Amino acid sequence: MPTFYSKYKLARRSRVLRGSFDLWKPRLVFWAGALAIGVMSVAFAKAADLAQQAFAGITTSGRWTYLLPLILSPAGFALSAWLAITVFPNSQGSGIPQAIAARHLHDNEERSRLLSLRLAFGKILLTILGLLCGASIGREGPTVQVGASFMLGAARFGGIAQARGLILAGSAAGIAAAFNTPLAGIVFAIEEMSRTYESRSNGVVLTAVILSGLAALALSGSYNYFGTASVAPMHLMDWALVPICGVGGGILGAGFSGFALHIGLRIRRWAQPAPLKRMVLLAGICGLAVAVIGVISGGDTFGTSYQQARGAVEGHATPALFFIAKLFASFLSMMSGIPGGIFAPSLAVGAGFGSTIGSMFGTSIALAAILGMAGYFAGVVQAPMTAFVIILEMTGDHQAVIPIMAVSMIGYLTSRLLSREPLYHGLSRNYIAAAIRARRAAAGFEMRRHPAKD
Repeated sequence: MPTFYSKYKLARRSRVLRGSFDLWKPRLVFWAGALAIGVMSVAFAKAADLAQQAFAGITTSGRWTYLLPLILSPAGFALSAWLAITVFPNSQGSGIPQAIAARHLHDNEERSRLLSLRLAFGKILLTILGLLCGASIGREGPTVQVGASFMLGAARFGGIAQARGLILAGSAAGIAAAFNTPLAGIVFAIEEMSRTYESRSNGVVLTAVILSGLAALALSGSYNYFGTASVAPMHLMDWALVPICGVGGGILGAGFSGFALHIGLRIRRWAQPAPLKRMVLLAGICGLAVAVIGVISGGDTFGTSYQQARGAVEGHATPALFFIAKLFASFLSMMSGIPGGIFAPSLAVGAGFGSTIGSMFGTSIALAAILGMAGYFAGVVQAPMTAFVIILEMTGDHQAVIPIMAVSMIGYLTSRLLSREPLYHGLSRNYIAAAIRARRAAAGFEMRRHPAKD
């Protein structure tokens, strides 16, 4: 027969254990979410590679090599756009603008329209579908939206209040795991996602990056995205690549981002009377144009063009006009409204641009490709620190640290002079504006349902 004292001790012990669990539950949920991002990024990468291989296998064998892309790409683009509008709304495009917009929204319901586990599943599925149809897109931007969705889901499940900090952490972990670039993930979170240094989020971001990186490392091993390069400017002409790639890459990047924002606005206005019908039609037309470019280029512009970019980094020159064809294919894929990122295609454009410049001036193709990537990428995203760190980590070229830094800054400044608004932040305003319109419409509906009495 238990005594009163033994019952008291048992109750006290259960309260201590319950309090300890309540204290550790948010941490455990957060850690599990970060590890899940790493696992997901590896699985996403494998599936994306298989999709590209399947498309290449279908379209490069047999007598229908030139005809199949002209059928498969428009149909796939139209299907992806239809699913993105009807089944997975707000999954369109890169996914980074959605994550940025979610950090500026304070209502949980509004955030859930941009970041959710259901939307993360749709983002992965439709990005793979796009690659299966030859779209010039990447998986890295979508991994940011998926990582932020995972972290926001963990916040809800674990009762964690720091939603904005967790969105930042999930985005950083997504980039870090996707490229195997932990430093770039941290810099991306500070420079691109928040545009400010938030000391309160430091530990959260760092922990998420470490755990997701460890999970990805355990599954795929240690590697550099573009292999290991060791090239540095040796001659005067090599140093001449710095201003040329910086200014040229900045101009090309500013043109891409500026036209994307301007034409995107016109497309939204044009589609307003019948958005589903017109956007699906536009996606099909863009898919056909991407297929034509891909067939003319011999298949080089389909997918991420990773092999072409890596070849340039290794010193093998790309065709002279590859970067122009890839730029147009990437632009059309983005304007189509299908889910898919621009990180990997932008690196391919930059590598092709640098390769062409290196061939023209008779300099190192590898060095020119790396500097071209830095200049163009910094011009597109207008985030020079992210460009410098991510390219340094992806190539391992520590011999060219100063040139990569200089080109990134020159590319950023050139782009900033020509296009004042950064691409991702400009696109995020559309999602913020849509949330505000929906909020006002809901408020107006409630007022009509319950009119004020005199």
